[in-house]
Amino acid sequence: MPFRFSARNQLQARVKSVKLGEVMAEVIVELPDGQEIVSAITRTSAESLNLKQGDAVLAIIKSTKLMTREEGREEYDGPDERCFER
Repeated sequence: MPFRFSARNQLQARVKSVKLGEVMAEVIVELPDGQEIVSAITRTSAESLNLKQGDAVLAIIKSTKLMTREEGREEYDGPDERCFER
């Protein structure tokens, strides 16, 4: 039986790179349209999953915060009504 998740944001991707740090790992995955998602997971998890460049993965996104920005706005002037927490 396939795994089922409560998170609805599930995206097919390929691992573009894995950078292992002392405690954490930065994993960059690429979506089919070329967009990238950067995630930070524990080094232990990255090693346990044996993640390597080119691996097909399912990126599951469950977030408690969302930030948006106006198109064309160059500088960041702090949080305002366009940034919110759920």
